[in-house]
Amino acid sequence: MTKLLLLLFSGAKLGKLFTTGGTMLISVVVYAWIFGWGYAVGFVALMFVHEMGHYFAAKHRGLDVGAPTFIPFIGAWVELKDMPHSAETEAFVGLGGPLVGTIGALLCYFLARSYDSTLLLAVSYSGFFLNLFNLIPMSPFDGGRITAVLSPRIWFAGVPVLIALFMYRPSPMLILIAIMAAPQLMKAWKYRGDSEEAQTYYAVSGSTKLEYATYYIVLLAFLAVMTHDVHEMVQAARAVKGI
Repeated sequence: MTKLLLLLFSGAKLGKLFTTGGTMLISVVVYAWIFGWGYAVGFVALMFVHEMGHYFAAKHRGLDVGAPTFIPFIGAWVELKDMPHSAETEAFVGLGGPLVGTIGALLCYFLARSYDSTLLLAVSYSGFFLNLFNLIPMSPFDGGRITAVLSPRIWFAGVPVLIALFMYRPSPMLILIAIMAAPQLMKAWKYRGDSEEAQTYYAVSGSTKLEYATYYIVLLAFLAVMTHDVHEMVQAARAVKGI
């Protein structure tokens, strides 16, 4: 394992391998110390699927995008080297992650049911929850990127959600997210429908707004149901098996 890590860190030619493979491996090792190898590999794999959804969505729109990078307990992201030229493009790229990520979690769920695997069921739950969490309608979440196609002011709807999550389970990560979101909320506060930005970047037809609103609501509802139901299944399976 040590030799493999040293190999991943060595040489400029291995830059791309380090960015994705190296940081994925580091994440797996860190998560494995806490949750075990099986869960760690599955969880990081579903994060990779989520990020590749963003990657291919960006590529589809002709944007230059970098390989995924992983940081334990923070998450993962792909670097957009070309910024979206419109709110619709940003929404398309933002939707790609949770949509493909949900498909990955759903596949894991079906495998778990087919093989009666509590481990795979727990991994699928983490995937559903991860994608649901990312749909919070606030930048820098994917939900903020999707709902911005309607209006940046929708981001304020994510504030009570973030506060409720922190009250339920305080976490330094939520504080970090709040700090990152603060400048975007200020931008949303200053947003005006008659501004140049509104007439260019955020100029989206009513039918397009309805389309993305439908995608968002349907995906949000599906993930909320699956997150709740699969969590109950995991708890029941653990009780039966005495885990």
